[in-house]
Amino acid sequence: MLYKFKSKATGDLIMLEPQGKHILKLIGKEPGAKGIILPNEILAAIDALNAAVVQEELTIQAAKDASKGEGEDGTAAPKTEGARSISLKQRVVPFIDMLRRAHAEDKEVVWGV
Repeated sequence: MLYKFKSKATGDLIMLEPQGKHILKLIGKEPGAKGIILPNEILAAIDALNAAVVQEELTIQAAKDASKGEGEDGTAAPKTEGARSISLKQRVVPFIDMLRRAHAEDKEVVWGV
């Protein structure tokens, strides 16, 4: 399944189901087949996404720091699993842009309609 986010203020934004569900959960929305983010909910959604990005970056940095320390004694440092994956920040940038533009025009963002 795909999530197709729409707003009258922007073009459509399409996400694969796992990423769409994750982002919706981060902003406190039920990741159902249909939904809406009202204009008065947009700023809180942006704040929640930015907070999640900061948290992920701190977690990644802590893992890097820990692996550096483990590699100093001559043993190989384990690779971090997220090293090759796309970060949350990269995934949410287009969505945050959509939210900001929708908020500027006082329009909602919907999916599944």
